[in-house]
Amino acid sequence: MDVSIVGSGYVGTTVAACFADLGHRVVNVDVDETTVGTLNDGVAPIHEEGLADLVEAHAGPGGTGRLRATTDYGAVLDTDVTFLCLPTPQRDDGSIDLSIMTAGAETLGETLAAKDDWHTVVVKSTVVPGSTAETITPAIEEASGTAAGEAFGVGMNPEFLREGSAVGDFRDPDKVVLGADDERVSDDMAAVFAPLVEASGAPVVETDTRTAEMIKYANNGFLAAKVSLINDIGNVCKEFGIDAYEVADAIALDDRIGGRFLRSGLGWGGSCFPKDTNAIRHAAREAGYEPAMLDAAVEVNNRQPERLLALLDEHVDVAGERVAVLGLAFKPGTDDVRNSRALDVIAGLRERDADVVAYDPVAAANAREHYPDIEYADSAADALDGAVGALVATDWDEFAALDAEFDAMGERIVVDGRRIVERREGLTYEGLTW
Repeated sequence: MDVSIVGSGYVGTTVAACFADLGHRVVNVDVDETTVGTLNDGVAPIHEEGLADLVEAHAGPGGTGRLRATTDYGAVLDTDVTFLCLPTPQRDDGSIDLSIMTAGAETLGETLAAKDDWHTVVVKSTVVPGSTAETITPAIEEASGTAAGEAFGVGMNPEFLREGSAVGDFRDPDKVVLGADDERVSDDMAAVFAPLVEASGAPVVETDTRTAEMIKYANNGFLAAKVSLINDIGNVCKEFGIDAYEVADAIALDDRIGGRFLRSGLGWGGSCFPKDTNAIRHAAREAGYEPAMLDAAVEVNNRQPERLLALLDEHVDVAGERVAVLGLAFKPGTDDVRNSRALDVIAGLRERDADVVAYDPVAAANAREHYPDIEYADSAADALDGAVGALVATDWDEFAALDAEFDAMGERIVVDGRRIVERREGLTYEGLTW
């Protein structure tokens, strides 16, 4: 099929490249000329495992030609289905900001006014229940001068792509959710995903748009709460001198619990969990319900960085001292620092008047936008050199291999928020929940 993707962020770029890999002809539409040029050169504009190979394979001079990018919205006229993959950031009160999505929908509507045959629009971005029907569809209708159901229809296909493993998640999904209130929209979405479903055997959930919107929030809310619950249990374990990981291994044997998302530690960050939990909490209150469990999940998550810092305080006064922060990305495998717990750790160290030096294999440039005046080391060894303490905020594999590098520290104190560094003789080691 001919597919257009509006937006080339983490989701848009990954989905575009993966659709091209499935055999579809894909055009990525974005207002950023630099991003468009990068894609057309066959280069991935973001750091994501496996993405660079896909972009190189299908875009640029050496590619199959199944993937290209443009700033011209008119390109959607030559496609059958358009996926809206635009940012839906949160406002200061936690509510979802649909302004970028609405602007994109209006421009798409103006473009579709020139199309004679049927066109399916699919909302891929995360939006609170009712947004597709009550905000996005009306924006397209008004701009196009056509009512939904006549020349176009709008569906919802939530994404479940984890940064750092997005390509793998696309190729091997645990489910494909297709939300539509029009049979033609449902049929078009099913046709787009047919090659993926056939290859992966993933179950397909067909439902209405509002339910599809809610499935995404329920999914992320449940996982965020699971992480916060094991972190809360881990905090209790620490108080009793118990290894929370040994406890987690035991409870994971209960098939009602399972072993995934039981790695207690510094907490969750990134673009999805914080934004989505805050958005659904705000929407729930707007509807008259107090989401106590989700509130608790956020509260537990927000206090983990301070617990890490408190463990360092027990061993050393960091005022005026060099302290290393190992890891800046919110998780390994990505350069994304949005809502990274490492940024909160740095903030706490600065409040203590520490001299902060940070290291991350790929995320330093993005972190520098938040903290331009701290030192960024070129390696973990350089960061540790002369430091009176080290705080581990991201579980990059290379940190597990650190050994003699700790010998160069002024005080060999390590507080590990991710259980990646090995406890060893000569090292004062503290695990956050073990």
